[in-house]
Amino acid sequence: MDATTRVELGENSYDIAIAKGSLQQIGTFLRPLNLGQKVLIVSNPEIYGHYGETVAKSLQAAGFDVFTHLIPAGEQYKNLASIEKIYDTALENRLERASTMLALGGGVIGDMTGFAAATWLRGINFVQVPTSLLAMVDASVGGKTGVNHPQGKNLIGAFYQPKFVLIDPTVLKTLPVREFRAGMAEVIKYGVIWDADLFTKLEAAEQINSYETIDPDLLDLILERSCRAKAEVVSQDERESGLRAILNYGHTLGHAVESLTHYETFVHGEGVAIGMALAGAIATRMNLWTTVETQRQDALIKKAGLPTECPNDLAIAKILDTLQSDKKVKSGKVRFILPTKIGEVLITDQVTADLITDVLASVPAS
Repeated sequence: MDATTRVELGENSYDIAIAKGSLQQIGTFLRPLNLGQKVLIVSNPEIYGHYGETVAKSLQAAGFDVFTHLIPAGEQYKNLASIEKIYDTALENRLERASTMLALGGGVIGDMTGFAAATWLRGINFVQVPTSLLAMVDASVGGKTGVNHPQGKNLIGAFYQPKFVLIDPTVLKTLPVREFRAGMAEVIKYGVIWDADLFTKLEAAEQINSYETIDPDLLDLILERSCRAKAEVVSQDERESGLRAILNYGHTLGHAVESLTHYETFVHGEGVAIGMALAGAIATRMNLWTTVETQRQDALIKKAGLPTECPNDLAIAKILDTLQSDKKVKSGKVRFILPTKIGEVLITDQVTADLITDVLASVPAS
């Protein structure tokens, strides 16, 4: 299946192309886009070992001058020190304003490369080539870039749209099972917040917890529908002044769990899964949706091989304190995205600390 989705953002509009085997033709995709002569590929050693040579050769065959910068894999490297090293490589190879940084990797690489591109020479071209399911369906689309601060996730960053996103589903064959499942958390999120039909199709599927066992046609559908959902939301609200906040479903408490476990216990999608389960429980307590819908959501999360429970060694007081430093705090109030039915959510700052405490105290601990 080949598909193209347009993210409509006026002069910042761009295409998301989904095409099997497309890494070998990436130079052909990029040549018409006026991306300058120099391309700096930013990746990590493992991903580059799998796909770097293929991408570099295709770009060189299309006439680009290609340079490379590798960052060690892991959320702990998503910081300003890593960004400075990208700048060093950009300076060494004399990248100009017309030049391009290309992110070849998962969400961490994409976020860092985008932030480096947004800030080098006040902004150069940026291309996303996601290699993880999470990056394909979520992180590579929409222009959120950034790095972590020791006190919180993604506190330093910029909205900066890519010029193009190229998704080659065949690269998922080398993705670890845990990372595939992490990506499914974001897919389930789209089902809850935007696309009830996608949610139902995931429920009906025999297996959704690995690349090897998922139906290939369903995977194609997942990629296309998830990218379309993200594109539709971002096109209506590029800088998260309103609607786009719904994309943070599961992320409010999920980020707190990730931060308090020092990004060492859970990968991002696992944090989101826990956050969605907790948000569903909060919505039930507030009578926004039913216990049956909460159970359907949690069953789907578990079907994807993802956690639904908060670690039992996290102090509730620390979770509440961490929520106050979240990016989504407005006028001192934490904004939650809560479901009202499968396919629809609302944004509210009316979730009290007592209610959060009650839900955290009552859910089974892992």
